Amino acid sequence: MKQKIAVIPGDGIGVEVTQQGLAILDHLNASAGLNIDYHVFPYNAQRWLDEGLGLSDDDIKNLQDNYHGIYFGALGDPRIPDSAHARQILLKLRFDLDLFANVRPVKLLHPGLTPLKPASGQTNQDIDCVIIRENTEDLYRGVGGAFKEGNEDEMAIDQRIHSYKGVERIIRFAFDYAVAHQRQKVTLVDKDNVIIYGGRLWTRVFHEVARNYPQIETDYMHVDVAAMRMVTAPSMFDVIVTSNMFGDILSDIGAGIVGGLGLLPSANVNPQTSGLFEPVHGSAPDIAGTNQANPMAAFMTLSMLLAHLNHHGQAAQLTQAVSRCLTEGLTTPDLGGTLNTEGVTQAILARLPA
Repeated sequence: MKQKIAVIPGDGIGVEVTQQGLAILDHLNASAGLNIDYHVFPYNAQRWLDEGLGLSDDDIKNLQDNYHGIYFGALGDPRIPDSAHARQILLKLRFDLDLFANVRPVKLLHPGLTPLKPASGQTNQDIDCVIIRENTEDLYRGVGGAFKEGNEDEMAIDQRIHSYKGVERIIRFAFDYAVAHQRQKVTLVDKDNVIIYGGRLWTRVFHEVARNYPQIETDYMHVDVAAMRMVTAPSMFDVIVTSNMFGDILSDIGAGIVGGLGLLPSANVNPQTSGLFEPVHGSAPDIAGTNQANPMAAFMTLSMLLAHLNHHGQAAQLTQAVSRCLTEGLTTPDLGGTLNTEGVTQAILARLPA
């Protein structure tokens, strides 16, 4: 059966790295007969400037009804200083498609990429965890307001919103993920000693759900301690489940300890519907169009999308090709190599089955 994916390159280097990812997909389609069809959509800054539109409800319905997944690039354009189009497109996709689980693997693919020194009795290869971040609630809902703006009495309120349904399903997703991927431990990260009401909800529901997974070890950690431990003892983490804001912050710490944003993929998923797969880096307008962008995160993102579509063998082959290129120094300059964007793609293609 033919599978269809929607491609949203977006802005800046998002266009370039997505193009390279599609070259990899074309190769896998031909060599492995994957039968994946794709369509590229111009949901980006230019559309916003031309039409004042990011995504319409009809766009969402089309993506929801006709595609098995979305391959995403990056959003951000200096002509739109407040990035209104980026929020309107990306957050609308997450919210309207109810993609409540953000999955971000934090795995060191080569020991030379981490700025960390190994802890006693450990090696840097021990950095291998997954951050499961709630994706549709918390401060990102934009609930709040401001008054007396522009003077010394100004006040601004942003409200942290959590529902039992939202908390329960992301925690259950994290435990199910641990079981499906042979992970041993799930750590809840929050701040329930200070953020009393939401924190107590997360902690209570975590213990409720955990009772259904006796084979999985559990742990709790305050978010500030977790941030420190990710730097000082990252091997203690296996699966982390946390709220939207805390997950956003911890994910970037994770990127920093395994080589930077140019390597990390992410998935926004709902097991009952579809998924959106995106590298975690931005649009980098300062290097857009120069053939310098690092496409590795886009390739790792494609690997996650392939696994989502049940092409696990090809997903593993692509991940292995990326790892080989990192080991051989076949990278863009940000990772210490000398190749340009297209050069990295050619190196990856040479290490995939013909």
